[in-house]
Amino acid sequence: MTTHACTIRPARPDDDITVATHFAAMWADNNVGPQQMRCDWMPRTLAFIADARKGRGFGAFVAEADGKTVGSAATQFFSGLYPDVLTTDYRLYGYIWGVYVEAGWRRRKLGEGLTRACVDHLRLKGCSRVILHATPFGRPVYERLGFAASNEMRLDLI
Repeated sequence: MTTHACTIRPARPDDDITVATHFAAMWADNNVGPQQMRCDWMPRTLAFIADARKGRGFGAFVAEADGKTVGSAATQFFSGLYPDVLTTDYRLYGYIWGVYVEAGWRRRKLGEGLTRACVDHLRLKGCSRVILHATPFGRPVYERLGFAASNEMRLDLI
């Protein structure tokens, strides 16, 4: 897939460090300071990706321009917030995480292209629904793609 002179392709295992780096950059862009990130965020993220590759339907995608990776996104089966007691033929949810585009490449529909690639991946894996948590910056992108605002209820304790 090509979007505004950029190519979006499936990520390979040698792209995992870039996906992890973009994931941390996404948090930084959302006002999470380095003191709020675990010092071992990189090995934790790489271990999470390695675990997701083992039967959790993992897929990741990168956006490339001028020989450089300028964006990425990852997806996998949603492992849930409670015990998984339902059969996958009844419900198999996918989760998209870490959608990130470098600042100089934003507003070129790369976030949209990366998200579409993740949705297509999850559709091919047989998912019945896709879930993601949007940042304020990303929410309009996902709404344009047809994602509905959720009924997630929250209560801040601090």
